[in-house]
Amino acid sequence: MTKDQVFSNLTDIMRDVFDNDDLVATPELTAHSVNEWDSLNHIRLIVTVEKAFGVKFTTSEVSGFRDVEHLADTILLKSPKQD
Repeated sequence: MTKDQVFSNLTDIMRDVFDNDDLVATPELTAHSVNEWDSLNHIRLIVTVEKAFGVKFTTSEVSGFRDVEHLADTILLKSPKQD
């Protein structure tokens, strides 16, 4: 999976979780940039991302995400490798 594919999938997930069809997952996007990104939707986002990508984040990883790029990089590191 490429980073572009991760961002494309994250865009779809975020549009669904935040109920905002105009939202685009970009590297610099943060929770402060999205009005609908509250604590409940943050949990929904993390759970949905874990299911969609087949990964599991630790609590320290989740609390350390600075922006969507950091989230995408962590997904790539944790994603099952495909040959």
